[in-house]
This record gives sequence, structure tokens and C-alpha cells, in this order.
Amino acid sequence: MAHSGGRLNGAEAASIAGEDLFASLPVAALLIGPDECVARANAAAEHLLNQSERAMKGQRLDRLIEPPSGYADRRPGLGFAAFDADIRIRRGADIRADFVEGFVADRPEWRIVTLHHAPAGRRMGYGIDRSAGARAAIGAAAMLAHEIKNPLSGIRGAAQLLAAGVDQPEELTSLITAEVDRVAALIDRMEDFTDTRPLELRAQSIYPLLAHARSLAEAGFASDIEMVEDYDPSLPPALLDRDAFLQLVLNLIKNAAEALDGVPDPRITISTAFRHGMSVSVGPGHPRRPLPIEITISDNGPGAPADIAEHLFEPFVSGKPEGKGLGLPLVDKLIRDMGGIVHYQREATDPPTTEFHIFLARA
Repeated sequence: MAHSGGRLNGAEAASIAGEDLFASLPVAALLIGPDECVARANAAAEHLLNQSERAMKGQRLDRLIEPPSGYADRRPGLGFAAFDADIRIRRGADIRADFVEGFVADRPEWRIVTLHHAPAGRRMGYGIDRSAGARAAIGAAAMLAHEIKNPLSGIRGAAQLLAAGVDQPEELTSLITAEVDRVAALIDRMEDFTDTRPLELRAQSIYPLLAHARSLAEAGFASDIEMVEDYDPSLPPALLDRDAFLQLVLNLIKNAAEALDGVPDPRITISTAFRHGMSVSVGPGHPRRPLPIEITISDNGPGAPADIAEHLFEPFVSGKPEGKGLGLPLVDKLIRDMGGIVHYQREATDPPTTEFHIFLARA
């Protein structure tokens, strides 16, 4: 097979990796050519490494990640595997993952590198193997017990006082009503996750919605925070549900505002861009879905604690003392219901920034 400088064209890449199979692998996979540069990257790799396949092509592996200890000293011609290894992603948070490098059959100069998140139960410091579902169930039970027990105690006490015939009973009835409303609001938030009705996706310019979300934020929870816009004015309409999009953008801005509590010169930046080549796999035998519309909500706060950065989009995971861990999982659900993706990134700028990137389909 003829190729120049170790680089692949589309037909060569397909013949080596198998287009559909490679794209639909459930783990992050990179095809490395003889020139030690990335020739292909699947959808899972794009999501994990926070870069499009087009951006990664032609880059050396060590420009994308810091390989695990011992990789540089591996023996030529042999594979390499490191399980439960610390992997530093150049454009994202550090992870613990299984790193495996193997050779392409009949072409030992070509390699495939896969990265798979190490199961939580195998990570250092965990004595019990708990799946994400189990953690969510435990978190749900703890949160519901805490959030519902407190108002029920207040309601019981108010009812006992009413039964005793106290003066000014309207104050107690107001307390009971307020506490019942608080429990109902919590249940409503839980029900957001059980709504399986399809969203009404339509062509919509994102800019009026971003302007509305900014106005609401500046009039309320972000009134004392500098808000900055960095927009691509040529961005085409996106395919989205208006109410869902507004809700998730407000959730992310509110999340950023809460993270900036006590930060000097707090600032939230809303930016947009058109990302050529950004796409996701929707399954074997189906073409990749382009997601070129990017919206980024960033802040100059401290970012998520390192121990929960990998789990931000799991229910009931929160780094805030009073957090319920429902905001970001709901954002993830709404984005996926619109056919898009969202990911968290800690950017090592000066000063460092926390970023949430939303990718949506063009209408």
C-alpha cells in the first residue's frame, strides 16, 4: 500500500481500521502511523480528549496525553498495557484509565492505542466496588432523606402548635405551605430525569436565547459578576428545543456563578464557535452526526475538586456543601435529548479557567 510520509488518506485509513467498527468502538481509540502521529481518532477519543479528530490528526501522542509510566521504555515490537494508570490529558482533567497499545495485524509499523476509564472499584482508595448506578442510588437515598426529613419535622411541629390552639395560626399555616412547596419542588426536579417525551427540535438561532439567559442571570444570581461575550457572528441556526436549551444554559451559568463565590474579580464568559470536523458516532452502520455548533460557558473559578471531576455528570455528585448533584446531570440529559454532547474541561490558562463545552447539530 502506497502512502506518503506515513500519513493516511481516507481510503487507506478505512482499509486498515475498518471505518464503521473503529468509529463505533465503546472505548477511546487512536490509530498511530509510522511517523508516530495520529491518523484516526474515534468518537469516544474525541469526547475523552476534548478535541476533534481533525484537530488530533498529525499530532504526536504525547501532545495529546502524557502516557503512563514505563511507556517510553517499552520494548520495540511489543505491545504495552498499563491498568489503572494515571493519565494526564493535555486539554482536560487527569483520569485513571486502562492504557493499551497494540499493533495492527500484518502492519507492525501501525499501532492502535485505547483508553478506558478504570472501574471505580479498582481505583486506589476504594474498598468497595460500586458502579455508577449504585452510587446514584445511595446518593438519592441520602439526599431524599436529608431534604425531606427537615421540612417534615417543621410541618409536624407546626401542626402540633396548631392543635394546641396557639395565637396567630396564619403564621404556622404559611410555614406548612412553604415547607410542602419545598418538598414538591424537590420532587419536581427528580421528575425531570424521568421525562422520556421527545423534545421538539427546531431550527433556532442561539443568540436570542443566550441574550435572554444572560439577562436573567444579571438580574438575579449573577448580578455582581462580570459577564463577557465572545461570539462568532456567522454561526448558523442550531437544531434544538428552545425551553430545554434555555434551561441548560441557565443551569451552567448558575453553576459558574456559585463557583465564583469569594473569587476576586469574578468573570463568566459565554463564547460560540463553528467547529469543522466535530461529530459523534450514532451507532454501527450509521454515518457520524456532525455537531459543529459550539457554545462554551467558562469562569475564572477554582474548578471541580479533582476527586469528582470524572463524575460531574452523574446524579448526586456535587462539590458544593449544600449541593444536590442534580444540575449537571440534567444538563447532560437535555443535551443528549437534543442529539448533542457536553463536556467539562479545566484549561491551564493564566489564570486557569473552568469550561463547559456544548456541541449541537446544525439545523
